[in-house]
Formats: sequence, C-alpha cells, structure tokens
Amino acid sequence: MPTNVTPEYKKAEETYRAAREPKDRLDCLKEMLRTIPKHKGTEHLQSDIKTRIKALTEELAGPKKGGKRSGPSHVVRNEGAAQLCMIGPPNAGKSSLHVKLTGSHSDVGPYPYTTHLPIPGMLPFEDVHFQLVDLPPVSDEFLEPWLVNTLQHADGILLVIDVADPECLEQVPTVLQRLKEKKIHLRSSWPGLDSASTAKEDDGDPFRMDLPTVLIANKSDLDPEPEEVKVLEELLGLRYPAITVSAQTGDGLDEIGPFLFRALEIVRVYTKTPGRKADDDKPFTVRRGDTVQDVASLVHKDIARGLRFARIWGEEVFDGQQVGPDHRVTDKDVVELHSA
Repeated sequence: MPTNVTPEYKKAEETYRAAREPKDRLDCLKEMLRTIPKHKGTEHLQSDIKTRIKALTEELAGPKKGGKRSGPSHVVRNEGAAQLCMIGPPNAGKSSLHVKLTGSHSDVGPYPYTTHLPIPGMLPFEDVHFQLVDLPPVSDEFLEPWLVNTLQHADGILLVIDVADPECLEQVPTVLQRLKEKKIHLRSSWPGLDSASTAKEDDGDPFRMDLPTVLIANKSDLDPEPEEVKVLEELLGLRYPAITVSAQTGDGLDEIGPFLFRALEIVRVYTKTPGRKADDDKPFTVRRGDTVQDVASLVHKDIARGLRFARIWGEEVFDGQQVGPDHRVTDKDVVELHSA
C-alpha cells in the first residue's frame, strides 16, 4: 500500500477486507477508488481496483432483462458453518472425494479436468454442516480466471493431492505458485490449532488472500508406505496440517469434520423463546469470541437492532443468567434474546 494514503482510504480498505457480500465489496472498492491519492505511485493499484469494480458490477448485474443468461455463476454463497474450497492438481481425486463426503453429483472420471465449474456440497458433522466446494484443477497450463472471485467467500482450503503419485513433487509447488500469481496464499495456521503460530502476513496489498489450508493426502489405499505423507511434506518444505484419506475405501474421511470444527473454532448456539424449549434441531454457528449480538444478527436484523439483553444457559453461566449483547457465547449455549 502507498504510505501516503488518506485515513478515508485506509478505512475503506479495512472494510473491504472484512466484507463478504459482493454488493458490500463493490461499495468498498468504489470508496477506495474515490479516496486513493492519484499519482504515479498508485497507478497500478488504481488499475487493479477498477478491474475488480468492473468484474463485481457485471457479477451483480446478472443477465439482462429479457435476454439470455451470460453464463453460469462462479460465486458460491456461503452456507453452513463455514465454506471450504477443494483445490489440487489434475487427477488428485478431488471430485471422488467430494462425492464421498457430500453426496454431490460431481463429474468423476479417470482423466483430468472433469470439473469445469464450482460444485457445492454439504459435509455433515454432528448437528452442523460444512460447505465443501469442488473446484477445477490447477496446473502449469490451466487455471480458471474466475477462481479468485470464487475464493473470496472461502474460510479455508482443502489442498487435495494424490499421495501415491510421484509427480506430486512437481505438482504441489506448481499449484502454490499459480495461486500466488493470483495473490492467493495458502497458509498453514488455523485459528483453533495450538500449533498455529504463524501470523497472517500483510504485504500491504488489499487484494491478497491468505487462506488456512489442510493437506488432504488422497488415495492412501494405493500407497504402501504409511510415512509417505511426512516424507512428502519434508521434501516440499510444507507445514500444513495433514489428513491421510482414501475416497475409494473411506479411510480417514471421518477425521475431516472434527478437524474443521476444531480448527475454525466453530461455536454452536441454540435459541429459545420465553416459556418454550430450546430449538435444538439446527443451531446457529459463530466463532469463538463472538457475542450474543453476533447471534442476534444471524437470527434477524430487527432483533439485532433492538437487542437489550439475553438470558443464557450453558456450562460457563448460571441457568437463565441475564447477559448483555457483548457477552461471549460458548459452544452449545442456549440463548433467549430480548429486544426492545
């Protein structure tokens, strides 16, 4: 970032980094363009902002009235507790894994590039679901231009490799480099892991994406050496947390849900109305450190706007304890919201 930007620009950039909805990001980009100092040192950044404004404007406009659709959408809106995108080289078995985990209808074939569009599916874990998005493969010759927009919504990455394929040694660095060229950086740290000590880097680029990543070593049924993943990580210099799985046999698949729940610090909150039992069928999901106010925002914007206090039941409070909007919720809390 240029060192002489205005406070208004800095504020717009910070808001852009936090925005998730396309309309919000578009508004932030326009404000960034309006407030950025206009001189030679910012010309490249101005051009990048304009390009992203154009892309988001077209995305939000959709097909013209009375006209044909311009094409399928490449943006998958978040559903469930979190959105994880599946990335990997050709023939790593991403689509087979996606089908096994979510029951989706991804195209599966013994040849590369069978996936052409983002395909969402839901991975169940206890009483929540994680949204897994199967994406086209990444290689030296192939990278979908819309991948950046798709990843804007992601909370993390499942980097899927074929652990039995010797070409992994060349494929994985290529995947990481191609993504880096698009300002997408796969980092090893996750908020909920004790070993996650690597801080998010900040090179001043407002369009840099740092996404927590877990290495999914697929096709373990074809690998005779159980230590192959560790050897591979050492050779590649990777420090991602790793899960060894087989889409063919199902081995290791039951480890993915618990890992994501722990690594993303998912917190389930159940709501109730006065005089009634809690709705324990489908919890609202937030993250560790989030508050009663955050839960209210998920329930209804009017409730959030008028929230006065809440009564809460859980392991860290007295049953029915009255708390304010800033009270931090914990996993499996039951919350009764009271608005003005």
